[in-house]
Amino acid sequence: MIIKQVDLTDFNQEVLEAEGLVLVDFGATWCAPCKKQLPILEKFAEHNSHVKVVKVDIDNSPDISNKYNIKSVPSLILFERGVQVGKKVGLSSLNQLNELIKK
Repeated sequence: MIIKQVDLTDFNQEVLEAEGLVLVDFGATWCAPCKKQLPILEKFAEHNSHVKVVKVDIDNSPDISNKYNIKSVPSLILFERGVQVGKKVGLSSLNQLNELIKK
């Protein structure tokens, strides 16, 4: 499962204007926990095809990171029809991700 990298040019279209659930992974290339988060996200996306999963690099997209008050990475924000409906800060397990979408 390929998780799409989004930035300021396509964040609105890919996340805020999307139908249904979108899980956004805010991370950075230098972040060790972010690297550990990726295979968990890939497995999550594989088993939850109804949830779109995208990544935002905080260094490449500071405007988006600031807008959503990202202070620590990885941070995961769940959107539904463009509205933030959940947030998880820190390395998240598959179970934690599944719980996030059930709320």
